[in-house]
Amino acid sequence: MIKVRNLVKTFGTLRAVDDISFDVEQGEIFAFLGPNGAGKTTTIKMLTTLLRPTSGTVELDGLDPTVQQNQARQRLGIIFQDPSLDDQLTAWENMDFHGVLYHVPRAVRHQRIESLLNLFELWDRRDDLVKTYSGGMRRRLEIARGLLHTPRIVFLDEPTLGLDPQTRNQLWTHVRKINTDEKVTVFLTTHYMEEADRVANRIAVIDHGRIVAQGTSHELKTRTETQNLEDAFLKLTGTRIREETNGTAENNRAMARMWRRR
Repeated sequence: MIKVRNLVKTFGTLRAVDDISFDVEQGEIFAFLGPNGAGKTTTIKMLTTLLRPTSGTVELDGLDPTVQQNQARQRLGIIFQDPSLDDQLTAWENMDFHGVLYHVPRAVRHQRIESLLNLFELWDRRDDLVKTYSGGMRRRLEIARGLLHTPRIVFLDEPTLGLDPQTRNQLWTHVRKINTDEKVTVFLTTHYMEEADRVANRIAVIDHGRIVAQGTSHELKTRTETQNLEDAFLKLTGTRIREETNGTAENNRAMARMWRRR
């Protein structure tokens, strides 16, 4: 479903992504892990048509997103780390507007909205303004909205950041159900190692723009001779605290704005 070969992105003298290659199979949940400034956001921007690679190739469901942007975007759903809902609209209105933008026929759109809001346990609050929602409810609505146009690939960028453990667990239960029932391929980033360990089929660890390891959680732990994924991650990437020298937070906000304006 995703094929990346020798992908490079440079910004002046900075080599943000440095010759990475990986595959994500159809229906797989794939975790992309790395420290701050490792190249995660830049890679996602190239995969989601928001940034053109310096060199290398990307293939999404058989499409080249650098030349088939509109077709590729129709097959993608993306949930950003920063909020992108209109909190002056209701849940139904947010969903309906998204469906109109993606040219989902009215009857199909309304049936799909009802199904997804029920799945994410928001149907009873469908007519309430989003500004009255809790943080967990907003995240569930964002994921439901990202699935409305029936994408074949969903990108989840830190979807549970700041949520309590119960809400995080509930959210992943819903994501796994969509992954199983609709065979949606999921590409996720997270700082919660136990989530990647529990949810992902395979994991790639990126550091300084290069993929330093990839495989199942068990394979990574075996390779690093560690007992848990967090220790394996630290052994692969080091333990020093890193600052976000490449403006990661601003990149996330800019990516959300670009995607909404596309």
